[in-house]
Amino acid sequence: MTLFTKLTGVALASAMLAGTAFAQEMTFFRIGTGGAGGTYFPIGGIIANAISNPPGSRACDEGGNCGVPGLVAIAQSTNASAHNVNAIQAGQMEAGLTGAATLHFAYNGIGKYEGDAKPDLRVIANLFPEDLHLVLPKGSTLDGLAALEGKRVGIAQAGSGTQIAVELILGDHGITRDNIDEAELNNSQSAERISDGQLDAYFYAAGTPVAAMIQLDNTKGMELYSFTEEEVRQANETVPYYVPSTIAAGVYPGVAYDVNTVAVSGMLVTNANQSEDLIYEITKALWSSTARKLLDNGHPKGRAITLETALLGVDGIGVPLHPGAERYYREIGMLE
Repeated sequence: MTLFTKLTGVALASAMLAGTAFAQEMTFFRIGTGGAGGTYFPIGGIIANAISNPPGSRACDEGGNCGVPGLVAIAQSTNASAHNVNAIQAGQMEAGLTGAATLHFAYNGIGKYEGDAKPDLRVIANLFPEDLHLVLPKGSTLDGLAALEGKRVGIAQAGSGTQIAVELILGDHGITRDNIDEAELNNSQSAERISDGQLDAYFYAAGTPVAAMIQLDNTKGMELYSFTEEEVRQANETVPYYVPSTIAAGVYPGVAYDVNTVAVSGMLVTNANQSEDLIYEITKALWSSTARKLLDNGHPKGRAITLETALLGVDGIGVPLHPGAERYYREIGMLE
């Protein structure tokens, strides 16, 4: 075989491979997350990485990522839960992370979603518990939630599930926007205001540990308010998807005591109009061996995202699984 023949063969093979890569359909899949200082954003990035397998990438059985062939998933920073369900319903994003309470309210058109139901929302998986943090400056105390009256309080950003829940919870204790100096800020902004002495307290629900709070704890320090048993009971009664929880001592090194609070499940959701086959493949990729490694090593809360808890609490929310996700769970024996 001549050198020319060999080179021609190599060029032809390369052209064929390139043609195959370009011929493979590329699908973009946007995932709404949250602010950079919270947990949704890094977790959303890990999920996007886990389910992606762009054209030309190595196949799963060849040592590549076990994502969906041709899929390019992108984690987008947003104002979190409420923003995400609105965007998914409107078709502005293909999927997103949201708290179970917001998901329930939005799907059923109740609470702040009265008359504005989001009937196209569908669940892919339960992910992890999000603890409600009430952050105070280092060395300060709070004599009950009612003592927030007259104070400068961060109630999370507009468009967040935290804000919806916090306003309901505080309302039981006589606290409204009329008798506090409320600040609608994301987690990072709230932590900065606490550090600078511009806030007396702020709320944020997220999976522990939270990046912005780690930074605050490591610099100026912080305290976390421990809810009384009655406050926990009342919060759970008012927002049923916020259940009793504990932030263990040492999760934030400067907080050397257990913190009683409530937590809501963070969910991965999509639109009912998304292809059944696509969501089936995405669900399968989410629980692949390569995704497991990414989740275990990418963020402390990633280890809490497990196949065994993927359907935890889903029935109680009253929002259907997407047919593609349902097919996967049925195929592996998690559903009858």
